[in-house]
Amino acid sequence: MKTFGGSVLFLDRSDINTDEIIEAKYLEELPKQELETYLFQNLKIEGFNPATDVAGVKVIITRENFGCGSERKNAPWALEVNGINTVVAPTFAKSFRQNMFENGLMAIEIDKKSIADMFRTFADKETECKIVLNDDGTAKVKLIAGSLSKSYQFNVDEAEKALFNK
Repeated sequence: MKTFGGSVLFLDRSDINTDEIIEAKYLEELPKQELETYLFQNLKIEGFNPATDVAGVKVIITRENFGCGSERKNAPWALEVNGINTVVAPTFAKSFRQNMFENGLMAIEIDKKSIADMFRTFADKETECKIVLNDDGTAKVKLIAGSLSKSYQFNVDEAEKALFNK
């Protein structure tokens, strides 16, 4: 059974588009493994530095409409080659979410209220995440920072179940 989770990066912005995830020119010029250093190179969020903030991250928690913009089937590659296996957001661009699944990555949709609570409770702390799929088919995102721990339920569709069983 495949596991998802790890250290968390909070990106406090909606509408992070595919050009901010990885510029199109790199997708056309470079093989997959060489995309690593270009992830989020064009992403502008106060206090965020892609050169130092991405290393070791396995999970991104962000706001609405992640992966919007131009459809790029291989934009999730830039996440994958950086070791990022999960993105948690209230919504994703439909094609981006599908491309995440096709690349074996988890794109978890959780309601805005829960995302707001995650940011309020954990964004300023070193946080670990565990994605748990229970035997009864329910699932949760569990965030842990020191002795603080909270879980957030989400619905699991067939594509997500299939990822756990790879």
